[in-house]
Amino acid sequence: MNWILLLEQTLNGFQFGILLFLLAAGLTLIFGIMDLINLAHGSLYMMGAYFAATFTQWTDSFLLGAMLALLASMLFGVILEVIALRTLYTRSHLDQVLATFGLILFLNEFVRLIWGPIGLDIPLPDVLNGSLELFFGIRYPAFRLAIIVVGIAVAFLLYLLVSHTKIGMLIRAGASNRQMVSALGVNINLLYTIVFGLGAALAGLAGLMAAPIMTVEIGMGEGILMITFVVIVIGGVGSIRGAFVAALLVGFIDTVGRSFLPDILGLFVSNDFADTAAPAISSMLIYVLMAIILAIRPQGLFPPKGA
Repeated sequence: MNWILLLEQTLNGFQFGILLFLLAAGLTLIFGIMDLINLAHGSLYMMGAYFAATFTQWTDSFLLGAMLALLASMLFGVILEVIALRTLYTRSHLDQVLATFGLILFLNEFVRLIWGPIGLDIPLPDVLNGSLELFFGIRYPAFRLAIIVVGIAVAFLLYLLVSHTKIGMLIRAGASNRQMVSALGVNINLLYTIVFGLGAALAGLAGLMAAPIMTVEIGMGEGILMITFVVIVIGGVGSIRGAFVAALLVGFIDTVGRSFLPDILGLFVSNDFADTAAPAISSMLIYVLMAIILAIRPQGLFPPKGA
């Protein structure tokens, strides 16, 4: 029974890691390419969840609502970049932190004004609401499997986009030397808007995928944002491959740790103390991993070429 539980929790960790990757991929693109510290990235995750809840209610279809929410998240990100963030590219990181922290407060109150303070739930269609039998008699929720499949597909498409397309070449060049790219006639502001819109779409995708398995509520992106920063530090700033590997590592450590640490600690301390301490220790292990990686490879596991 224990090995079956281990397999189930491994899948849960993989699914959580995929959600972290969707968030981290957008954030690492924005941070690594545009040199913009965007603390409001978690708010884009929140907006994606609220867009999905609204469009699902309007269309009475989760799939159609998810597609509309993805487009709305990208459009919202483009508008946000043009209006509020474009002037921050030449400012110091401290200015960027303060400005995007202000955006968090603004967007939280914006959501409260539009949707109200009460959380929202998103119903799933029947095809995603059940479970599937995988192997050895293990049954796993269909929607969590869908998250894994979508995340892997997105990772593959991002790899193709960044490594094998003209826009990907411009993105890599803009990350290396924005002045040279601009001197060659490339509209660097348009390129950055496209990158930010892509990052917002990825954050919105993470939000709409997470929304059916948790309550859509104000500030829901703030807690996961810190872990997302840890992911991109471990993986390497600006590296999609690094974000993918690091997200899976962090998801596995957090999920499996929360599941098995209480039993392990229970061998040495009281069960009540073990149940209380295990989640905190699981969270600490993520930062311990980051510290070890930084000590061994300060540039991260898979830094971009030239880093």
